[in-house]
Amino acid sequence: MKKLKKEDINQEVFDLYDDYAHNKIERRLFVKKLSMYAVGGITLPSLLSFIMPNYKDSDSLKQDDPRLDSGFIKFESPKGGGTIKGLLSKLKDGEKKLPGIIVVHENRGLNPYIEDVGRKAALEGFISLAPDALTPLGGYPGNDDDGRALQKKRDRNEMLEDFIAAYNYLKSHKNCTGKVGVVGFCFGGWISNMMAVKIPTLSAAVPYYGGQPSSEETPKINAPLMLHFAGLDKRVNAGWPAFEASLKENNKVYEAFIYPEVNHGFHNNTTPRYDKEAAELSWNRTISFFKDNIK
Repeated sequence: MKKLKKEDINQEVFDLYDDYAHNKIERRLFVKKLSMYAVGGITLPSLLSFIMPNYKDSDSLKQDDPRLDSGFIKFESPKGGGTIKGLLSKLKDGEKKLPGIIVVHENRGLNPYIEDVGRKAALEGFISLAPDALTPLGGYPGNDDDGRALQKKRDRNEMLEDFIAAYNYLKSHKNCTGKVGVVGFCFGGWISNMMAVKIPTLSAAVPYYGGQPSSEETPKINAPLMLHFAGLDKRVNAGWPAFEASLKENNKVYEAFIYPEVNHGFHNNTTPRYDKEAAELSWNRTISFFKDNIK
């Protein structure tokens, strides 16, 4: 069987996966359309295996990294009924009080990739909290397909309230300075933007390829923003010009970066959409931005 490489894959395959990952087409139609690209020694099973997330072989931190205190906690949920589970992480030898970062998952719950982002943020000297908005439905089910199906059952504005509750929990945590920012990816990018709208005391927000607030919502933003976009992401990027115009009109503090020739999800190192150079550059920028604004 031919071992696939990123350069073997037509861009239309990545666009097709984006439609599937964002619930625009059902799995059966996704597989049917994907089969059209199983040519020239590329089989459908190998193509499916290549394009889907691979958590087993991803370059991630160990869950029990000896440098970290990292474990699951629960905080009160205003909309989910009961509590929300989240991964709380900080350095073992860190200061008693650290600035906080909320890490917001994509549209599939708290999967291993987002847990890893939470731990990486903690290694940089922050106390991080990565909530799982699927907690009221049993939590992340162990795979992204089922995770997306579960997340579709929750109202996104109710989930937004859960992440605002996470902010309030972390802000008042005994190991937090009270200064808290947020970083989120895809759905989490939209949540990050909306937390900036909804929370006047938010210290900073970093949305990765996230949906944008409306022109009526933008004036409510107080936090400085750093926005990351994928150059090939036509779906999300379509809303950026109007949002940028509104940010300028309202004299908001922001930085925006568009990474050329990379796909939506370029920061996620578990899929072939991952772009190492763009992911590392954007993450270094993100950490520097947080250090400037919440430390």
